[in-house]
Amino acid sequence: MKQKKYWTSEADLNLDPAEKKQQQKEFAVDPIEEMLQENGRSSRRDFLKVMGFSIGASAVLAACSKSPVKYALPYTNKPAEVTPGVPNYYASTFFDGSEYSSVLVKVREGRPIFIEGNPDSSITQGGLGARGNAAVLDLYDGHRIQRPQTVTGAAGWDEADKLLKERFKDLSKQEAGVRLVTGSILSPSTLQLIAEFGSKQGNFKHISYDADSASGIILAHERHYGQRMLPRFRFDKAEMIVGINADFLGTWISPIEFTRQYVQHRTPSKDNVKMSRHVQIESTMTLTGANADQRLPIKPSMEGAHVLALHDALAALAGRTAYGGGQQLPGKYEEKLAAELWAQRAKALVVCGSNDAAVQQLVIAINQMLGSYGTTIDASSPSYLRQGVDTDFQALIQEMEQGKVGAVLFYDCNPAYTYAFPAQFASALKKVKTRVALTASENETSALCTYKLPTPHWLESWGDAQPYKGYYSLQQPTIPRLYDSRSFQDVLLTWMDSDKDYLAYLQNFWKSQLFYGQAEGLSADQFWVKSLEKGVFEQPNEKPATLTAVDADLAPVAAQVAADYAGKKGSLDVYLYRKIGIGAGVLANVPWLQELPDPITKATWDNYVAVSPKMASDKGLKTGDIVKLEVGRLAVKLPVLVQPGVQPETVAVAVGYGRTVVGKGGYKIGQNVWPATTLKAGQALSYATGAKLSATGDFEELALAQTSLTAMDRPIIHETTLSHFTEYTTELQHERSILKEHLVNLYPLHERGGHRWAMAIDLNKCTGCGSCVVACQAENNIPVVGKDEVRRRRELHWMRIDRYYSIKDENADFKDKEIPADQPDVVFQPMLCQHCDNAPCENVCPVLATVHSSEGLNQQAYNRCFGTRYCANNCPYKVRRFNWLDYTDPEKFTYNPVDNLGRMVLNPDVTVRARGVMEKCSFCAQRLQAGKLAAKMEQRKLTDADVQPACAKTCPAGAIVFGDLNDKESTISKYYEDERTYFALEEIKVLPSVAYKVVVRNRKEEETAKA
Repeated sequence: MKQKKYWTSEADLNLDPAEKKQQQKEFAVDPIEEMLQENGRSSRRDFLKVMGFSIGASAVLAACSKSPVKYALPYTNKPAEVTPGVPNYYASTFFDGSEYSSVLVKVREGRPIFIEGNPDSSITQGGLGARGNAAVLDLYDGHRIQRPQTVTGAAGWDEADKLLKERFKDLSKQEAGVRLVTGSILSPSTLQLIAEFGSKQGNFKHISYDADSASGIILAHERHYGQRMLPRFRFDKAEMIVGINADFLGTWISPIEFTRQYVQHRTPSKDNVKMSRHVQIESTMTLTGANADQRLPIKPSMEGAHVLALHDALAALAGRTAYGGGQQLPGKYEEKLAAELWAQRAKALVVCGSNDAAVQQLVIAINQMLGSYGTTIDASSPSYLRQGVDTDFQALIQEMEQGKVGAVLFYDCNPAYTYAFPAQFASALKKVKTRVALTASENETSALCTYKLPTPHWLESWGDAQPYKGYYSLQQPTIPRLYDSRSFQDVLLTWMDSDKDYLAYLQNFWKSQLFYGQAEGLSADQFWVKSLEKGVFEQPNEKPATLTAVDADLAPVAAQVAADYAGKKGSLDVYLYRKIGIGAGVLANVPWLQELPDPITKATWDNYVAVSPKMASDKGLKTGDIVKLEVGRLAVKLPVLVQPGVQPETVAVAVGYGRTVVGKGGYKIGQNVWPATTLKAGQALSYATGAKLSATGDFEELALAQTSLTAMDRPIIHETTLSHFTEYTTELQHERSILKEHLVNLYPLHERGGHRWAMAIDLNKCTGCGSCVVACQAENNIPVVGKDEVRRRRELHWMRIDRYYSIKDENADFKDKEIPADQPDVVFQPMLCQHCDNAPCENVCPVLATVHSSEGLNQQAYNRCFGTRYCANNCPYKVRRFNWLDYTDPEKFTYNPVDNLGRMVLNPDVTVRARGVMEKCSFCAQRLQAGKLAAKMEQRKLTDADVQPACAKTCPAGAIVFGDLNDKESTISKYYEDERTYFALEEIKVLPSVAYKVVVRNRKEEETAKA
């Protein structure tokens, strides 16, 4: 297959400085909006010139206008790289402060409309998370700051530069210094630039502050090995994994990377009946716990004591010192766990999400005893994904309170919202005379600042990243800047009176410091262009790191942990966690993420107090009851959600909600619970103890996308254990052969002479993360319906992730099989239109709006459909969606994301559906057609790689396989022949084209019996 070319912004690269400055001046404000004003001063010729610069006239008018397009204006000077109707792909980098991915940005006539993972990255390997998929909508956020604002109001950049440069000059002569507060900056060129800027200021400090802090791990390595470091965890090399409150498949450090690694050893077959084993110890049900082979609930206030007990159990086997004082797991499970870890030695990995450096020192000692460093833990390629150290930020607050800070700059962080003591932070900040926020959108911190300087969205910017030592990726603009913004790096260069812009600085950095292209016969310029096209440049360190313990005596550490985590029986703990979609709240204004069902609870548009079934029973609570939660400085009222898997003396609440300075999509959605964070020795811990929970008597219905809790003992999902793998799959295929033999058709089978498109989903790989749901929404113009409509079960997602718990009592009556176990097993099943060959929907449509294609697709003709909904009633999978209202009207739907500027995100290859029609998954028919056309133009055979739907393309686990069943060499054909393959509701013989693979758990016999 011909290699796909990823475009670089060569037009920008080749501009001379004067021309580039003129273009930046022209695009300081939105030229299209300005020229379309009724009393505009621009001529028709100027308008056409702007349209020819980057954005196709017909596409922009279709995106920005509510009324039908009357005129299609052609390019006067068409850019060489733009062909109307043909997308360009730009390699770039996504990092929201929590999650990193190398990405490809799909651009249509100058408009970024879709983001997918970059397969050339060895870190994320083409995977992308829900927030990465949704970030394209954040580009078109109307809440973004449009021009600089100073203490006197709106201003130009020249005025802001003049005022601030004078202020910095004055401060260089005073004791009060300049402080720069940022999130973790992955860009090596930016870090170098910050150092150069700081050297010119004199009294200057750069503080990294992370809401998702990992400073406990960083400081633990400093204490244990003498160097601050966050190592790289290699789940792909682990045969035995133990996670302790570390949601590494969901939100911890690098979940996209970890997911791809994790699933590599989770696919047993008849030829290799082997898979890794995973035990998760946690306080609430997380995505990682739901995928574990065995799961144990613990109180967060006893987490460190359980780690100490595991350490001592392992030390007894390794002949090391046991310190005592730990808290045993139920049934002394830590002893069994230690024996399993010891049996695997260097193929074992223990990770912990605690931000307490003392606890992390014990975890380091555990992995050191196992010999994990150098195998499942890579210290030679340390991670830069988390750089913040909480104690450094504490020191900054003290400096501000003491008047030692004359100016503070905030970039890419929002401590006024995420810090544990917001009132203390705000009070200290007011003592600083000059407060500058460099941010793309208003936030709680910028609201406290005297200067607000707009920075461009990452899709409008140049940049680079180094997530791990030796692994680099580039970022490039995919659209001219929509507002009068300036990159953070260009701001620093301007204040330094540099004659360079950041692009020139970035190019020079890569050519002078990263250029290793001589061996390939490349010049420095060729190396830069090749790296830009590919998006990544990787030169990992082949030499293993040598670590020497500075102080191996952990007796004081163990004594401290034993005292701090003794716990108190009967006390109520509050555990703070992050959701897949909202994360730390950076993208809270993106409605796609607000409406994304949480993989575990299936709730949307809110956070809530998750309580165990036992606590709900004891306190007489049910889902939707409003309770008052009080702990420390926090007192909030939130609805209850009865959640199996929560530790009975713990309640769990998601952070990232309750934003007060944000756009309409996230404004006051839920409550802010960051103040419940516990600070211990300056470190932010994600729990608090001694909480009070009281009912208020009020009720609010939660917007749940799924209300059925179990599969009701129906064979929708097949699951077994590794020890019974061969026996189970043999029996399963025998039952399937009987069904095929005895079930008959009432209708003749469809003939498939050309292609026969089909899909297979490996349920042992699918973690339930929901990335496919957002990718499908972005690709197919699926509207947001809002909280009230979700409550009415009117959500429009074409793909959903069904979550089922194991039943509390398998022998109960059928009506009681809806009751899940208190600590259940969890399975996920992506459910979409099954494209049945005997499709029940096709037989009942009175107007032939749903028909079968010659390639096996169940197609929907929107202009025929007038909404009888017979097809939805007849669908056994309930995957058809009905447009009850005009969800595209921003005046009626407050959170509609595609109003005005947001319409730029719409995919022109997919119809925007009107009110009153059925819609459903099409297997991304537009992508199938594009793949066939590309193969035809290149005169070659169509391959699986040409026709990947959005869900399969983005899946971090690679769980979704799509292809042509008539091609016997295709991956999908081999999947259909696998012994784990089955079809949902196969017994009704609708002949679906979506196959599933059996769930397999690597569980011990005694654990299976207990479950």
